[in-house]
Amino acid sequence: MSKPKAQVMLVDDHPMMRHGMAMLINMEPDLEVSAEAGDGKEALSILKKNVHVDIVLLDVTLKTVSGFEVIKNIHIFNPVLPVLFVSMHDEAVYAERALRAGARGYVMKQEPGEIVVSAIREVLKGNVYLSAKMQAKLLNRMVTGHSEPEQTINSLTPSEFEVLNLIGTGHSSQEIANLLNRSIKTIETHRFNIRAKLNLKDSAELIRYAANWVREGR
Repeated sequence: MSKPKAQVMLVDDHPMMRHGMAMLINMEPDLEVSAEAGDGKEALSILKKNVHVDIVLLDVTLKTVSGFEVIKNIHIFNPVLPVLFVSMHDEAVYAERALRAGARGYVMKQEPGEIVVSAIREVLKGNVYLSAKMQAKLLNRMVTGHSEPEQTINSLTPSEFEVLNLIGTGHSSQEIANLLNRSIKTIETHRFNIRAKLNLKDSAELIRYAANWVREGR
């Protein structure tokens, strides 16, 4: 009897990207896409129905809340379900943040298909997957005790990071407060802090920055 295929869930708000990823994965003898979702809410709804999933492939930037908020919610009710981030966003900015959020790896969408499949298999084995370049960077930091100068975007707290993402996808402060279940005052404080850290002079510049940042990473 052949070994059952590992069940993969795709969470990405681009249907064509999900389609291409599903075709890639379903060609493998040991992997199979068993579920797909276009946003975090849909993903959580599917997982709560006890659909069998062995690994979740999750994008960083979704239409509502970011992948970082989604992984936090996934691990509330299924802390052992491995999550692999697959994103256009630069791993130098996002990979370490993804690991701190509980992900088991990070791979960029522009990598060849065989790299994505290899990353899935590594995570399914219980290992962590990062590119060789990112591994070297983190190992160097551990050995020397020194980190590279922190990139500006990386100076944001997880909450500020989440708010920046939602600003970039066109949400108002009130909409963000509703989505994150926080007060409007808290969201405005985050906006102020983001502007200060990114050296943005006003709300209009913040909105332009956030929109460009999301667009370039999608």
